[in-house]
Amino acid sequence: MGAAIPASSVVTTALQGDVLVVTIDNPPVNALGAAVRQGLLAAMQQAQADAAVAAVLLVGAGKAFIAGADIREFGKPPVAPILPEVCRAIENLNKPVVAVLHGAALGGGLEVALSAHYRLALPAATLGLPEVNLGLLPGSGGTQRAPRLMGVQAATTLMLSGQPLKAQAALQAGLVDKLVEGTDPLAAGLAYLRELLAANAPVRRTRDLAIAEPQAALAWLDEQKAETAKKSRGLFSPLKIIECVHAALQLPFDEGMARERALFMECLDSPQRAGLIHAFFAEREVVKVPEAQAAQPRPVASIAVIGGGTMGAGIAVAALDAGLPVTMIERDAESIARGRANVEKVYNALVAKGRMTEAAQAAVMARYTGSTDYADIAQVDLVIEAVFEDIEVKKAVFRELDRVCKPGAVLATNTSYLDIDAIAAATGRPQDVIGLHFFSPANIMKLLEIVVPAKVAPDVVATAFELAKKLKKVPVRAGVCDGFIGNRILAVYKQAADYLLEDGASPYEIDAAVRGFGFAMGPFQVTDLAGGDIGWATRKRRAATRDPKARYVEIADRICERGWFGQKTGRGFYLYPDGARTGQPDPEVLAIVDAERAKKGVTPRSFSADEIMRRYMAAMVNEGANVVHEGIALRPLDVDVTFVAGYGFPRHRGGPMKWADMTGLDKVLADIEAFAKEDPLFWKLSPLLVQLVRAGRNFDSLNQAEKS
Repeated sequence: MGAAIPASSVVTTALQGDVLVVTIDNPPVNALGAAVRQGLLAAMQQAQADAAVAAVLLVGAGKAFIAGADIREFGKPPVAPILPEVCRAIENLNKPVVAVLHGAALGGGLEVALSAHYRLALPAATLGLPEVNLGLLPGSGGTQRAPRLMGVQAATTLMLSGQPLKAQAALQAGLVDKLVEGTDPLAAGLAYLRELLAANAPVRRTRDLAIAEPQAALAWLDEQKAETAKKSRGLFSPLKIIECVHAALQLPFDEGMARERALFMECLDSPQRAGLIHAFFAEREVVKVPEAQAAQPRPVASIAVIGGGTMGAGIAVAALDAGLPVTMIERDAESIARGRANVEKVYNALVAKGRMTEAAQAAVMARYTGSTDYADIAQVDLVIEAVFEDIEVKKAVFRELDRVCKPGAVLATNTSYLDIDAIAAATGRPQDVIGLHFFSPANIMKLLEIVVPAKVAPDVVATAFELAKKLKKVPVRAGVCDGFIGNRILAVYKQAADYLLEDGASPYEIDAAVRGFGFAMGPFQVTDLAGGDIGWATRKRRAATRDPKARYVEIADRICERGWFGQKTGRGFYLYPDGARTGQPDPEVLAIVDAERAKKGVTPRSFSADEIMRRYMAAMVNEGANVVHEGIALRPLDVDVTFVAGYGFPRHRGGPMKWADMTGLDKVLADIEAFAKEDPLFWKLSPLLVQLVRAGRNFDSLNQAEKS
């Protein structure tokens, strides 16, 4: 074997016989930083110039081939060579180039592999083009080469989903040429390359391949365009991906590449990308909380769930999916049977869809136990209470847990609103009590609010964050207050929507404006989905403490008084004929709205979609600022992650606080001051918002202050 020559410190070349082995070694995941790009380009120049080289093998050191771009370069000016240039040099080499894929070959990493002449995969390889998740499109030939290798439909689906393919699926799709068993990429790659050389395999450039069935592909692409416009809710990179694939079908390769580059640059410069990059980094930053940095988590090898309703069953499924044994406690045999059925229903649906085998379901359910006896959970490491949302009921459960659970067990409540300090005080071990606020359905929704009461031990907070990681949740640290971060802010912008409704906008106009902004559903659709009776019960609970001077809109109460609770009763703000999931506007609801306006002496006025969203967002941002100001959220980014992960906030806008920064805090402040002339009690300026505008700062400056 020839001596290893560093093409750069992170890319080395070594001659093995007549094969130049080019190794990318940039731990931890061989990201495509400038030094890697420079090293790859130099290695191609070396291979071209050296007559002793008959072929080139590209291989990644460590656990991946190349997992994509270097996130440390995000937002910085590009450093030469840019990746399309590197890919072109690989493809243009007049000696066969083989890429061996093991571990992650994602984004630019897969684009490098697509530029090679042959691709070999090991079983653990994952291949994907996830750029759409960051508001981008594959910008180094991915949109031009993938359709040539795997066909338009498969390539477009890969890019629009952002989801990776496993090695076997990639082989079937034509993205790789061969799949071999084994774990040593170098040995597998050399063996494959020797086979190719022995067979006089030609240089086979992806750019020269014809796209299969171009006419059918064009027709499919046009259908997909309309579908994507509907699904992407204002996010434009998916439509740009379709435009690039269109170019691959209709233009010569070099012109297609130029089109891809131009559209890539458009995406790069867009505020949508800034929002998505913010969301990406915020989700990494959100786990950095003082308690988790100060303490080690307690071990959690078993879990108990108290309550087998929808929420308890969802939590049980999330824990079972993470490989944990779960004991569910209910009050009687009938409730236990119902709880078990709720858990099994989730797995039955997966089996029915072919996404799980019956054997796998049986193996998961073997880790599930139902019981009516608290003594059965004496040895579990962590308990999550998910009973009826009533403080006295919850205190009774915690007194029982205090009596039976082993010392050091973590005792968590899943309350959405209630005072966790009061729940902890019902035990003799408040240091072990924490809030774990799951969102329904708990096995699907990503957000987990970790609510930190006054007396909790730091290692319990660290344990909660560790559990979130195990359950594949996005955790956000919240302080104790009515509604924590998410529901507290939700209550305020929902009120703003109610005021808009009484002042002249219809529920259907408000929902349409909110959807137009990028939410999947508007507030009145969400009420119908969740059940109007839930909010009605909360309003009745708070009636005694409501400020008599505060404006109160009774429209939702009038609707609930008729027994119209939304989808489950067939009507709410919308009509759901014959169990339909999509509602239709209801003239009787509009009549109720008119009657309530008349009763209050309100002369209705019209609102544009922009006016609706300015009020809706101003209410959200103002309360978000209060939540940060009071320390309920550690940083503005915690509010952003809460809303993107749990409340359907459009990810490409980054979250409410990032949206406010991009809009301009001075503009948001001016809006609130104008609205306050009509209702100074509701539109009370957050001191933090005023302070930041005066200082010429934005919310992100507070995120940065936390990091430094």
